[in-house]
Amino acid sequence: MTGSRLGVVLFQLGGPDSLDAIEPFLYNLFSDPEIIDFPLARLARQPLARLIASRRGRHVAHHYAEIGGRSPILEHTTRQARALEAELQRDGEARVAIAMRYWHPMTEAAIREMEEFAPQQIVLLPLYPQYSKTTTGSSIKEWNRLYRGNGNGRRVEVITDFHEDPAYIDAVVEAINAELARCQDPEAVEMVFSAHSVPLDVIQRGDPYQRHIEKTVELVCRRGGWQGGRRSLCYQSKVGPSRWLRPMMRETLEALGRQGAREVLMVPISFVSDHVETLFEINIEHREIAARAGIHRFRMVGGLNDSAPFIGALAGLVRRAAGYRPSAASAVT
Repeated sequence: MTGSRLGVVLFQLGGPDSLDAIEPFLYNLFSDPEIIDFPLARLARQPLARLIASRRGRHVAHHYAEIGGRSPILEHTTRQARALEAELQRDGEARVAIAMRYWHPMTEAAIREMEEFAPQQIVLLPLYPQYSKTTTGSSIKEWNRLYRGNGNGRRVEVITDFHEDPAYIDAVVEAINAELARCQDPEAVEMVFSAHSVPLDVIQRGDPYQRHIEKTVELVCRRGGWQGGRRSLCYQSKVGPSRWLRPMMRETLEALGRQGAREVLMVPISFVSDHVETLFEINIEHREIAARAGIHRFRMVGGLNDSAPFIGALAGLVRRAAGYRPSAASAVT
């Protein structure tokens, strides 16, 4: 990498930056063919997306209102980008851009930033540890649809997932340990891993997302020494009447309550940044559900956000994708 310019693009879902942006954000989300796909969907997708966005927008408006009237995901992703850029600049010239999938700044903005910077190579890094066509697949497909720089000799590398990356696993374990230390009785805590659910037919068509989630949980528990401990895996954020991955978080918490659990630690394992799914859905909505189920001590591991271990993990992923060699870095002064 030394002596050349490296461009990195961080991909994320995005989120509404005001209450007025909720419905157009949701319209962009549900217009994505990787999200809504069925026979003749090409004809029905946009009208259906408008209908879902309108109904869903009214439903979730108070969710965003409860966490400040907007999603904080752009702020977290911006801090991640700046921290990663600073780390990579130890090796040479580097620029990290952000491409949100469904709200600004979108992929076109990241492409313009890369063209202005004119790097010799670009690394695409979706901030989804576990691969799914509905997240990483959709983001990379959008990049390929819009990017026109392949003919200029610029190398583009894609990091499709990092669900088994040891440095990422270590970052998760460190965050869990920090929260466990605040629990009243760490040995008796029920550890509940939660991941964003996806439609079951996506998995049945070969999407590896569920396998990746389960592998991440396995590796985290092995690294943290929790293989024999009390732990569960559940899913959240289901939309619509179709079948999605289960058990849902509500089901898991209610079952734990019936079993006599009194202290739960939630670990959002598919999210690397705090946003509405963690700050409202877990930490407000399901905290109340847990209390009604008899679980009176409820804690959540916050997003990795721009923590030093996580930024270090991202830097390692980028350096390997870019062909980094330690001897080259040691020459940088």
